[in-house]
Amino acid sequence: MNVNQVLEGTLSPVPNNSSRKLQKLTLCEASVLPIRPFSPSAYLTTLAQELANEQAQAHIRSAAGIALKNAFSAREYARLQEVQQKWLTQVDMNVKKSVKELALATLASNDGRAGQSAAQFIASIAAIEIPKDHWPELMPALVRNVGEGSTHLKQASLATIGFICETEDPDLRDSLTQHSNAILTAVVQGARKEETNSDVRNAAIVALGDSLEFVRTNFDNEGERNYIMQVICEATQAEDHRVQQGAYGCLNRIMALYYDKMSFYMEKALFGLTIMGMKSDEEDVAKLAIEFWCTVCEEEISIEDDNIQAQTDSTELRAYFSFARLAAQEVVPVLLNLLTKQDEDASDDDYNVSRAAYQCLQLYAQAVGSVIIPPVLTFIENNLRSENWHNRDAAVSAFGAIMEGPEDKMLDPLVKQALPVLIGMMDDKVVQVKDSAAYALGRICESVSDAIDPVEHLPILIQCLFTGLSDNPKMASSCCWALMNLADRFAGEPGCQENPLSKHFQDSVTHILQVTERPDADNQLRTAAYEVLNTFVTNSAMDSLPIVAKLSDVILQRLEGTIPMQSQIVSVEDRITLEEIQTSLTSVLLAIIQRLEKEVKPQADRSMHILLQILQTAPASSTVPDTVFAAVGALANALEEDFSKYMEPFIPFLYNALGNQDEPGLCAMAIGLVSDITRALGEKAQPYCDAFMNYLLNNLRSTTLSNQFKPAILQCFGDIAQAISGHFETYLSVVAQVLQQASTVTASPDGSYEMLDYVGSLREGISDAWGGIILAMKAGHKTQLIQPYVESIFHLLSIISHDQNRSEALLRSAMGVIGDLADAFPNGEYAQLYRAEWITSMIRETRTNRDFQPRTVDTARWAREQVKHQISGAQGVQQVQ
Repeated sequence: MNVNQVLEGTLSPVPNNSSRKLQKLTLCEASVLPIRPFSPSAYLTTLAQELANEQAQAHIRSAAGIALKNAFSAREYARLQEVQQKWLTQVDMNVKKSVKELALATLASNDGRAGQSAAQFIASIAAIEIPKDHWPELMPALVRNVGEGSTHLKQASLATIGFICETEDPDLRDSLTQHSNAILTAVVQGARKEETNSDVRNAAIVALGDSLEFVRTNFDNEGERNYIMQVICEATQAEDHRVQQGAYGCLNRIMALYYDKMSFYMEKALFGLTIMGMKSDEEDVAKLAIEFWCTVCEEEISIEDDNIQAQTDSTELRAYFSFARLAAQEVVPVLLNLLTKQDEDASDDDYNVSRAAYQCLQLYAQAVGSVIIPPVLTFIENNLRSENWHNRDAAVSAFGAIMEGPEDKMLDPLVKQALPVLIGMMDDKVVQVKDSAAYALGRICESVSDAIDPVEHLPILIQCLFTGLSDNPKMASSCCWALMNLADRFAGEPGCQENPLSKHFQDSVTHILQVTERPDADNQLRTAAYEVLNTFVTNSAMDSLPIVAKLSDVILQRLEGTIPMQSQIVSVEDRITLEEIQTSLTSVLLAIIQRLEKEVKPQADRSMHILLQILQTAPASSTVPDTVFAAVGALANALEEDFSKYMEPFIPFLYNALGNQDEPGLCAMAIGLVSDITRALGEKAQPYCDAFMNYLLNNLRSTTLSNQFKPAILQCFGDIAQAISGHFETYLSVVAQVLQQASTVTASPDGSYEMLDYVGSLREGISDAWGGIILAMKAGHKTQLIQPYVESIFHLLSIISHDQNRSEALLRSAMGVIGDLADAFPNGEYAQLYRAEWITSMIRETRTNRDFQPRTVDTARWAREQVKHQISGAQGVQQVQ
């Protein structure tokens, strides 16, 4: 095989040819397994030689580098570990040495693309070898290259350091701290103002930004920190805008990582430099300077929250310097001025200076509170009536931006005064201003909703937002968001007979339905309008339920109309449009079912028939079944045992989803649906439970599904048990063994947040499962079957009692198990276990925690009473004896 032809083919403009060549190259690589005519050694050596070949064409060298990098890369963590292990164990040492030397030599190439490809390949090998100290000469070599090499060698070596430092691999991140001196020596040397080549300086400043997390030891040294900060501050003044951007990016990271060491530098340089950067004519520079103040605000908001908690816990407070408050007089006016730099042609996804300034102003309001009000009000007064729409739009936007942060007593009178003005701005002649007014109204509805009077403001507010929704599709998302916030604000108490929305409910539903059928309505507008309808239904009062019931007929009719459309699809766009329509309509149907509850019975047959049709016609890759399953679950909850008549036609779809491990989202929905259906059917679910348990146990053992599925599966065991009560005896021994094994999973206190969260969720799932099993055995008069597992249940409870990261939900589940077990054995059979101090302590801590929800506290009180009965029951038995 000619490797040049293969590499050439990977870049072929002919799709079929490129596909075949890529497949052949992948087979050759094949995780560095021996594939003829290439052995792994020959494969790697050949590609490395081609990458280093100065006579080869540039695109061939680049393709060789990409192929080498891809040989040691993978998106899936398990696959990545596999290919990395094969490099360590299956590739000859001499080949490794040769390949690495060729890659390092390529860094000096005059062909920049080849150098970049080599840098990426070196980084992929470094990720394997640095944590194991297998390549000790790499970092010194890169440092030497930056100090002594040619321009190309410097640039490529700095890029290599940057790629290495970009890693998310925890082992490599830990190892890089040992190389912080070498990394800093290289990147700071390249980033200095004395470096005359702007490409080298840019590569150095990018690498410096990537390495900042690993140089904490150096940053703790005042002399080294001063020098690093000097180099970065000087880089903000570079002529090359790329270097300026990189420097401001470094400052952002430094503020996030080393806030406690920034007081001196803020006073001496950073206030002035960042304000100057915000005013830069170069948009990317200005955005990064703005983001510096976003970072300041985010850090100070976080520190204030942490310090409030620290005072409660009597732990050490974090340093807090009020940078945002001290700089408000200089920074806020600049942000307000930048709000006027709107691009009228910008799409919703474009992130420009104006939008960056708006985001920063929002954070600033949260960080400094009412301090922000005077300069913003002054700006609004000066610009609200301006002939220039940019100024009017900025004034409206500024008011909306500060709705979260200042005290309500300060905002309330301002909002009452501003509401008529903002409503009037919905008639502005410029659509951008109207859109900003709608968004500002949404911010008010979200954050300062108590200032909206249901009599004075609500009617005209609803009217103007629906008018805006019909006016221009560009305003759709803002108007819809405001209407959703408005519906949430005026929902009233759950189950109320009427609420402020009642008078407007019929007109609102009619208007939304009209919007969804507009000829110019695109997918985004339709989806947003259906979301509004969903929110209005969810928040409807009892007096609006007849309207909700009639609405179900419209939604079902529209859903029926989508079924024939499956056969009319001719493009990907058609498929996307149909799926979005079906998802939106099914979501509204879901809200209707949940709102009507048992009153949905007259619509149940038709609803289920249509949902089954959608499942029957949906293609394999469709996302619609997820929403359909949610609607079926709601229907089961509403109908309870009456849902049984739909089980035979529906169960094949449920089984298929439970076994579909290639679609994790659908599989997760199916697991939740098993819980819904078994709870609804009770003992009528028993005929299906053998299949349910087989699928669930198979998913529990799966290596395809992530660990995050396990807590839900365990919880599902508890739901099945409660549904079929004593009949769960069939599965008890297997499930008990699974629960006992799951109880042994632990996380170290300094482990990742994800692992700690998973272990907490797992223990909650185990507790819920035991709770369901205990109740099932008691209901079936088979509590004696639980006795072999009581000690392991108490062992789990003991682990939870000593868990410093336990959540409220976990404690609530534990309280349920404590109470249920005590109630299941009323004669005090386990009184000795219940006398343990940790049981009393855990119940007391849960019962007296003022931050917990009432239902958690009530469960703890109930558990305490059951424990008392357990202990007194034992004493009574002893007295009788």
